Amino acid sequence: MAKELRREIGTFTALATVMGTVIGGGVFFKTASVVAANHSANMTLAAWILGGILTICAGLTSAELAAAIPRTGGAMRYLEYAYGKPIGFLMGWAQLLVYYPANIAALSIIFGTQWVALFHLSSAWQLPVAILCGLSITGLNFLGAKVGGSVQSIALIFKLIPIIVIVGFGLFAPANAPIHLWPITTGDHLNWGSAFSSSLLATMFAYDGWISIGNIAGEMKHPERDLPRAIIIGLAGITLIYTLVNLVFLKTLPIDLIAGNQNAAADASMRLFGQFGGKLVTIGILISVYGAINGYTLTGMRVPFAMAEEDSLPFSKYFRQLSRRTYVPYFAGSVQFVIALIMMFMGSFDLLTDMLVFVMWVFNCLIFIAVFKLRRTEPELNRPYRVPGYPVIPLIALVGGIFILATTLITETGLAVTGLILTLIGLPIYFWHQRHKTTN
Repeated sequence: MAKELRREIGTFTALATVMGTVIGGGVFFKTASVVAANHSANMTLAAWILGGILTICAGLTSAELAAAIPRTGGAMRYLEYAYGKPIGFLMGWAQLLVYYPANIAALSIIFGTQWVALFHLSSAWQLPVAILCGLSITGLNFLGAKVGGSVQSIALIFKLIPIIVIVGFGLFAPANAPIHLWPITTGDHLNWGSAFSSSLLATMFAYDGWISIGNIAGEMKHPERDLPRAIIIGLAGITLIYTLVNLVFLKTLPIDLIAGNQNAAADASMRLFGQFGGKLVTIGILISVYGAINGYTLTGMRVPFAMAEEDSLPFSKYFRQLSRRTYVPYFAGSVQFVIALIMMFMGSFDLLTDMLVFVMWVFNCLIFIAVFKLRRTEPELNRPYRVPGYPVIPLIALVGGIFILATTLITETGLAVTGLILTLIGLPIYFWHQRHKTTN
């Protein structure tokens, strides 16, 4: 008889999972991109708030499928259920080839940038430090899931410290300029629509991670009550935190020193706390980023392993191999790092994050559509949790997702096409492998 998931997770654990999954390094570094897009304090804050609202709607919508289809593999399984195996495979392929490696590469680049700034090294050290950062985390995870989990637990504490310190002190520090919340304006000579759309797109990386929220639905005591509560309170709390952090940056630094400056968090910390205090906060941010990379490394290498267990990938017999001592999918982890390494050489932080956001929002929109599809085709499907405000909430999520995709296609055409090509390469590989695979 098949074992079932045990329903042991309550409201607080679900809430901690929501906040711990989403809060990473993006809040400290995406402000530079948002401000560069609009050169406006109030538009920057509006973009972070709207990004949070869109994320709440997306989380509430996808959670319906998570509760109804509580299978290992998460979103990949929802798509497989709604559209068939090829589409589910494509999401797993995109995670393997784009999502996880791009996250690891982008955050490693940021780690290198912050390390160089902290120790006043030549910019030539940025890439070597980024490579060593990614390599060290992969090595730690090869020591076993327990080691990787311990790194994650320690980093979770440190990721909250710089946020609490920056917000706690920064809100009461003297402002360099008054911030007017209305009307929402842009800097000189900027088109309002394109500035706001680019600003919203830039926030999406910081809110990334919400798709994993529904994975715990099958283990919750009362998913119909606790899941929407955890999503609304957790993501609303994250939206508030992100808005306050950005408010502090905007109060502390002139807007021209924030735009395009990925050291803005470190610079703001130096102004607030002086050289020594600022360096301590920056070290906390570095640990937070290191932990975020660890989280993507830890979970990312298990996606191709899970796919290989079903013989869905070429070379599945290698991807499903575990090390004899630590039972870690070392081949999958090695391939993940090699792809991330190539991306470190080829892309910048913003380029990589925008590409991964675009690719994953293609699948997010398919998930939102699947909610409508299954409500119509399978009304009898057991749904322990139903998205509140149906169909308004899912429509907001879908319209927001289409807006993000359209904006990226218009403003970053090359990036979007590259992401689509890397994803769609998976289809011929899937059908070729299905035709030729053998049981190993």
